[in-house]
Amino acid sequence: MNDSAAGAAGAMPEVVSLSIGGMTCAACSTRVEKSLKKVPGVSDAVVNLATEVATVSFAPGAVRVPDLVASVEKAGYQAAPRDENAAPQDRTQRAWIPVAVAALLSFPLLAPMLVAPFGVDAMLPGLVQWLLATPVQFVLGARFYVAGWKALRAGSGNMDLLVAIGTSAAYGLSVYQLAAHGDGHGGHYYFEAAAVVITLVMFGKWLEARAKRKTTEAIRALQALRPDVARVLRGGAEVTLPIAMVRVGDELVVRPGERVPVDGEVLEGRTHVDESFITGESRPIARAPGQRVTGGSINAEGRLLVRAQAVGAETVLARIIRLVEDAQANKAPIQRLVDRVSAVFVPAVMGVALVTLLGWGFAGGDWTRAILNAVSVLVIACPCALGLATPTAIMAGTGVAARYGILIKDAQALETAHAVSVVAFDKTGTLTQGRPVLVATRAVAGFDERGLLALAAAVQSGSEHPLAGAVIDAARRAGIDAAASPVADVRAIAGRGVSATVAGEQVRVGSAGLMQELGVSVDALLDEARTLQSQGRTVSYVALGEGAQARVAGLLAFGDEPKRGAAAAVARLRERGIRTVMLSGDNAGAASEIGRRLGIDDVRSEVLPQHKAEAVAALRREGAVVAMVGDGVNDAPALAAADVGIAMSTGTDVAMHTAGITLMRGDPTLVADAIAISRRTYAKIRQNLFWAFVYNVIGIPLAAFGKLDPVVAGAAMAFSSVSVVGNALLLRRWRPEGRSGAGGPGDDEHRSAQATAGSEVHRGT
Repeated sequence: MNDSAAGAAGAMPEVVSLSIGGMTCAACSTRVEKSLKKVPGVSDAVVNLATEVATVSFAPGAVRVPDLVASVEKAGYQAAPRDENAAPQDRTQRAWIPVAVAALLSFPLLAPMLVAPFGVDAMLPGLVQWLLATPVQFVLGARFYVAGWKALRAGSGNMDLLVAIGTSAAYGLSVYQLAAHGDGHGGHYYFEAAAVVITLVMFGKWLEARAKRKTTEAIRALQALRPDVARVLRGGAEVTLPIAMVRVGDELVVRPGERVPVDGEVLEGRTHVDESFITGESRPIARAPGQRVTGGSINAEGRLLVRAQAVGAETVLARIIRLVEDAQANKAPIQRLVDRVSAVFVPAVMGVALVTLLGWGFAGGDWTRAILNAVSVLVIACPCALGLATPTAIMAGTGVAARYGILIKDAQALETAHAVSVVAFDKTGTLTQGRPVLVATRAVAGFDERGLLALAAAVQSGSEHPLAGAVIDAARRAGIDAAASPVADVRAIAGRGVSATVAGEQVRVGSAGLMQELGVSVDALLDEARTLQSQGRTVSYVALGEGAQARVAGLLAFGDEPKRGAAAAVARLRERGIRTVMLSGDNAGAASEIGRRLGIDDVRSEVLPQHKAEAVAALRREGAVVAMVGDGVNDAPALAAADVGIAMSTGTDVAMHTAGITLMRGDPTLVADAIAISRRTYAKIRQNLFWAFVYNVIGIPLAAFGKLDPVVAGAAMAFSSVSVVGNALLLRRWRPEGRSGAGGPGDDEHRSAQATAGSEVHRGT
């Protein structure tokens, strides 16, 4: 290796993103990857089928972008440099129209077959059938010919090629029969088989496109957290600039209620900021000069002056977006199985048909019979049952799951969840209520706990802070009227607490730091406070009086309590041999206490978003199939990195967009139910694929030996489809554990969950 090459090899690789067009299946993304890797100098290429983006790595200066674009175009696809700032495009808004048109044209062809068993002869004349089937075959179905041709050029086979060959065989034989017998009822036509197969496969492709749209919604929701503009100090004056024009070192003004534009350090001001999308914690965090704030977090009550320290792609939020994109790119849907089988099945069927044609033609000299037998092979091999095997089971499984509050938006998640061996939970909002609750009050000698709670509630009665809400709720439950005592001079002490005059006496509620500033000794409560803090509780003190007369009256301890049913959810997973892990951004004390109470197998605390994703990836490297359960923006990278992402509907839109499964009731017990319906659905998929191939394995040799004419072959093909659909519909009988049939116990809750699911589907999609 020469010196320059060695230097290049030691340098950090350059990375370029390309927008890819024209991909229809997983095999397409594989071909694009192969074509990019063949470009000299490229070290790696990964294509994300969901977002239609290729990420290419190479030594600096070793590859030109036009060469990458040319390589993709040579493989039969479109490529262009990606605009990193552009929001993902939604191309599915009108994609249902071709599916609807195909269905309208195909139904008149299918209807006579549906009524024939009842003695009704409604068969359309051959010419009318041809007029209906031709636009479906060659206009609406043109995409299958194009994709199939690309597969042939690449020397492989896929589902599109199988559809093109099978439907063309049925259509071609029908045209032959029409030409041989003329219009009327003299010939046997297979126009309906060709048209219906194309329509059903188009419907499956449309469902697939909708699933891909969900991943781009997750990216859009993350990008929405980033402000479009920032207030920058220039020459002592505030200037509003686009976020792209902010530079490291700029001083920014952030007003109350605004999002922080970039990562930076506080220069002036005190406030609380909502960083829940990073920390997962429900309560705002105090920020003062010298402390960092994160772009995308919300400034609560104080005016801040912030020096920018990271902008653009280097912010924490931008890195979270990249983590989500990268994790999604690594997902491998099980649907690739059908494409892999098709790669062998397609040339095998064509070979059998060719051997059948030549064998009958040369051996018997009856080339008409030879053509019919060869076409019979292709007709019975038409992938109707094969194409229906997976989507019908998925539709039945997702439908019954939705009835019980489990919204499955990603078919890949439904198929993968059956093999889950580890479930990783976020803590706050997932296993716990997600909001602070007053869990303890301790009064010093001379005060009683009820009086202490009444004082604190009076001071906090005008505050919107989450801890204040917890005090007010506790007072209400205790029958205390927070407005009973006259309150005046209420003042928030940013980042430390609140003060007020209650019944003529000065009262302050706040942190240990505030007590220290006031010169108030808390020694009498120190041991109690340390015990509570070791359990993960947040402690505030209540002090009375001014100056040297100020004294501590007691303390308030706040915590985040487990959800009802969380312990039962963990127990059900353990019964199924599934290990549980908790990944929390909270401190070790709080996380360990919740983990102990719920029976979690492995508790990991103080875990940041990127570390959650790394923890999930490490579990997968150990051979585990991981489901991640979360509810916040901070969980999005881990949800995407897991084999299966499960979000709570009580959380953020970002989590629900990123996850493949959403639990509509925010109930952890639904996690085990989601895994159960996945196992049942996956079993149906395997059964359907088995029966689909059994028909072909038995039918193709019979057709090749002339034991099946095209009419019987078509009937066998139709029967295989009916059996596959019927088997899938048995999934509708599934019930969650402990759920009785219609009208049984818990039915009111079930109907309520359905109503909630309906509203969430409308909001989330």
